[in-house]
Amino acid sequence: MKVDDLMKDNILGFDVLNYDYEKLVEALFEELNGNDQHFIVNINPFIMMNFRKNEEYKRVFNQEKYQIPDGIGTVWASKFNKKIIKSRVTGIDLAEQILEKSVSENRTVFLCGAAPGVAEKCASELRKKYKDIKIVGTCDGYISQADMVKKINKSKSEIVLVGLGSPNQEKFIVENRAKLKYAKILFPVGGVIDVFSGNIKRAPKLFIKTHTEWLYRTITQPKRIWRNLSLIKFVFLVIFVKK
Repeated sequence: MKVDDLMKDNILGFDVLNYDYEKLVEALFEELNGNDQHFIVNINPFIMMNFRKNEEYKRVFNQEKYQIPDGIGTVWASKFNKKIIKSRVTGIDLAEQILEKSVSENRTVFLCGAAPGVAEKCASELRKKYKDIKIVGTCDGYISQADMVKKINKSKSEIVLVGLGSPNQEKFIVENRAKLKYAKILFPVGGVIDVFSGNIKRAPKLFIKTHTEWLYRTITQPKRIWRNLSLIKFVFLVIFVKK
């Protein structure tokens, strides 16, 4: 499927696709009928700050078809510069829609990441929620990358959710994607496997509705405060630095 370049914004050198959930999920499942492999890139302030000075990774991210505005900060930055991104596409909500669609489309899924036993628990919970879901393999995030690749290949899964935390999950995909023989959709999902397993609760609806999930996560996981300090730098760059 061809993605119109006019549907993309550029924030601090990172391309961002202006698709809503419905259009994005439709496009991704259309891709599964082809032979190409696609990496869904989450573009949020933390990712931009992590990879801002890494020109090689920026090039890799930008050459992909699908970069999602994963975070209200990304939407704000686009609106501040009077560009086209109007609403966010969160990784967790997109992952849920992909899993749901995989059932009706009879597509295979692999869960990679989190602590030992969590991916298996996640698979069990998803099978309760979606009776006919095809989760064909799991692995935790504490084995070697070589073993992850072996397990993913053995499963022959088409859709691979990689929950290793950023930037590890992005680096794993970039460094190993050529070795993944059957995977057509590679999606870094952060803590989604923990959430879907029931180990971690998602933010209450009030935080989701007001786009302040980051605040809830900071309150419940105080160590994240150091990560969120990068948001100040992000805001400064958006306001004062041009592309």
